[in-house]
Amino acid sequence: MMVARMASFGDASHRDEGDGDIPVPDPKDNLTGSDNGGSDNAGTSAEDSSNEEEDEEEESDSSVGKDDEEPDVEDLNNDIPLIVRCEKCKGVQQSHGNEVVTPRKISQGRLQVQLEGEGTYECSVTGLVFEVSERVLIRYSVLSWSKFGTFLRDSWRFAGPIFNVECVNSPSSLLTSIQFPHSLCLADSGSEMTFSVLHMKGRHPVIEPSVDHSGSHVKWRVSSLSPVGPIVPSSQPVEHHGVVLVYKELARSNSYSFRIYLATNNSSDIKDIGKEVRCSKKRYLKVEKPPTCKLDERRYRLMSEPEGDISPADLPFTLAVTKLKGYFEAFFEQPPPFKLSLVETETDHTVWSATIREGDCVDNAVEKSRTRIDSRKRSTSSTSEEEIAKKRPRWVDESDGTRTGLIPDLSSKQLMQVAKRLGREWKQVAICCLDLTLKQLEDIQANEEDVTMQRFKALECWKAKRLKGQSTVTNLWKCLQELDDLPNEVSQTLQDMMDNKDDK
Repeated sequence: MMVARMASFGDASHRDEGDGDIPVPDPKDNLTGSDNGGSDNAGTSAEDSSNEEEDEEEESDSSVGKDDEEPDVEDLNNDIPLIVRCEKCKGVQQSHGNEVVTPRKISQGRLQVQLEGEGTYECSVTGLVFEVSERVLIRYSVLSWSKFGTFLRDSWRFAGPIFNVECVNSPSSLLTSIQFPHSLCLADSGSEMTFSVLHMKGRHPVIEPSVDHSGSHVKWRVSSLSPVGPIVPSSQPVEHHGVVLVYKELARSNSYSFRIYLATNNSSDIKDIGKEVRCSKKRYLKVEKPPTCKLDERRYRLMSEPEGDISPADLPFTLAVTKLKGYFEAFFEQPPPFKLSLVETETDHTVWSATIREGDCVDNAVEKSRTRIDSRKRSTSSTSEEEIAKKRPRWVDESDGTRTGLIPDLSSKQLMQVAKRLGREWKQVAICCLDLTLKQLEDIQANEEDVTMQRFKALECWKAKRLKGQSTVTNLWKCLQELDDLPNEVSQTLQDMMDNKDDK
């Protein structure tokens, strides 16, 4: 996301104050904009309401703080806002005087960047712009509006993603301002639009004024660090830069079934949809097509050529914060190509279209996996018998004089090794990959305070449900492959176990 030059300060920067308009569970909560003690470590306290998904315990993971691993930029870009090419508002322009920096992915969904000195820096992945007074290490992640949207009833609406930002081992005062990317098209109302930010201070939501805004960003003066995201009064008419996201169902037989989602062009919305798709009982492949369009809060219908079976007939695009997103489902009996078009129901105006071709429906991950397997086979075939003998696992049962070749189930020690490598995605792993129910997950959390032990118990539940010989490292590896963004540390641990590098 490139940054436009900020407009001159002072135009509407303080017209956005509206602290008293935000509802809170406790009427005693402070909405005056105070820092509630001025703690610089408020970054994780607001996460208590969602069972600490981004808990501070993850900061002690072996991966955190290690800067020797280069980021997988393609992986980082999965849930970030897409670049908008808006000819009307020119919201995305070449950045002016900001040093572009690429962060490192330190754990599931969490980024970290070292800023070397005073200046203004633009994150090449999220579009965030940091203004700092001296050298500082910044850690940040995209959060979900579905967790904080309860604090935005009818009077406010989100205008971009919500982030959790922290200065690592440094006071928050070193970070003087943050520019948040927003998803509004300001072609017709840019000078009149007023922005604020929702700032979660502990469990207390506070509305704070923005300093300024441009066609692509909202600038906020840092008061303390905790979840923050741009918002606008719901009374203001807005037009959003939107996206259409297409996913193809991966089935054993030849099937051409798709999910088509409508969303605002912000990473919180896109991340929620990605999670919903990954947690589906079916497996889906994201179809990469130009996604950007303009979306108003109106109803839309999906058209196709040739005609397919599409339901529902039409779908409302809403800015309301919802846990589950609505989507179109399209089914075709014949193979591609298919042309999909999104049409505004009232005006018949086409706002988006794309052609799905045969090559778009191929799961490249499967092809890469096959390539790796073939490579391993070739490598194994060239290994000498003496080397193979040395690599034979110590657990092969020869008690009756015959090699049974039975692979033992994972031991408690091995399960604990995996548990220690899992990050804040472990609940998603438990439900989507290990087939635990929400009740089982809640029982584990109620009975165990230590997060690592909670992860361990989830893995033990998975093992207990399986027959003897069916909870091997290979079985667990296959289960976890259903997660698209499995942490590298987990993959490497399981790979080491399969290669007999760890103690059994």
